[in-house]
Amino acid sequence: MSRYRVDFDSLPWRSPMGGVRCKVSRHNDRQLRLVEYTTAMDEHWCDKGHAGCVLDGRLEVKFADEVVVFGPGDGIFIPTGSDHRHMARVLTDVVRVMFVEDA
Repeated sequence: MSRYRVDFDSLPWRSPMGGVRCKVSRHNDRQLRLVEYTTAMDEHWCDKGHAGCVLDGRLEVKFADEVVVFGPGDGIFIPTGSDHRHMARVLTDVVRVMFVEDA
């Protein structure tokens, strides 16, 4: 596994939707996303896959047939595709997750 050194303090926050903000750092064919979710996050279903690790807080992910709760140190892997649609909501004031994705 590759190791990355990223000065996230120097990167600007982006806000793709209400209650969510992120910082993105690209490294060749990969990108790291530091994502911060808050209780103000809009409810939405997502088909995009995710692979990452929860840094702080607790996140509930609702699939069509089950609900999974992730906490600090837990890895998240959600494959891409309509069969894996999911909706997430925060169970603490703030949840921070680090994702490593294809750029």
